[in-house]
Amino acid sequence: MYQEDFQIQYILISNVAASAFTLALLLPTYFKNKLHFSSHLWKKMMAYGLPVLVAGIAFTVNEVFDKILLTQMVSKEEAGIYGACYKLAVFMTLYGTAFRMGVEPFFFSQAKKENPQLTYAQITYYFVLLGSLILLSVVVVLPVLADLFIKNPVYHQALDIVPIVLLASFCLGVYHNLSVWYKITDRTYFGAIISSLGACITLCVNLYFIPLYGFWASALATLLAYGTMMTLSYAFGRKYYPIPYRLGRILFYMFLSFGLASLSYYYFDASLAPGAALLFVFLVLITLLEYKSLKALFRREHTHY
Repeated sequence: MYQEDFQIQYILISNVAASAFTLALLLPTYFKNKLHFSSHLWKKMMAYGLPVLVAGIAFTVNEVFDKILLTQMVSKEEAGIYGACYKLAVFMTLYGTAFRMGVEPFFFSQAKKENPQLTYAQITYYFVLLGSLILLSVVVVLPVLADLFIKNPVYHQALDIVPIVLLASFCLGVYHNLSVWYKITDRTYFGAIISSLGACITLCVNLYFIPLYGFWASALATLLAYGTMMTLSYAFGRKYYPIPYRLGRILFYMFLSFGLASLSYYYFDASLAPGAALLFVFLVLITLLEYKSLKALFRREHTHY
């Protein structure tokens, strides 16, 4: 029987049940193979995997600790308002996660081919192109999304942080694309170092500025952490595994998208008509600047099919 005060436990139970079901499906595969321990393989896996584990923990700090600190240092209400509006950045998060899950196996498959750096650069370029469009589009329709997903108007007071959090999530997505260099060169310890630095930024900025600026400090800390991680990954990548990114055009699209989004939301007060006009201008600009490259890309994909 459903119990209303048992909601958190239901989430735990559902996750355990899903994991158990997955294990049951995979058990036949385990039993078909003879198990033996390889110390050489184990050492290689630990050298590669342990830094990834550290990076994962640091990522959790970046994503979760701002809400915890807001709860402890301000109030549960402030943390709840921030968390509700923070979730509206899920569209960028889903885009980045789906892209990463699909493209990482491809990155590894290309590693031994001739000049894979050109492929990596092109993929990151198109990721930024589409991500810029998503960022601006979400900000333009933000009031509509807020009415759909945040029913309580009290929570709308933190909507101003959404463009900041969207840009932060965008930087994280770019970071994951840039991180290909340390993954295919087995230098995952760089990922641990960079992610840990991002976690330190998150903690320090939140601890110092939350008493002064509330949830704005948390939003800006997230942007600063992910922006720093993105920048450091690019800088180290240039030294250890140079990839010819179209840096000027990438930065142009990122800053232009955020600039137009800020203009739409903060200057035009999130009015739909001016926002739609700015989005149309951005689409026209992309069409004019990228027409030849997009046409060549679609022609090549069509030829493959």
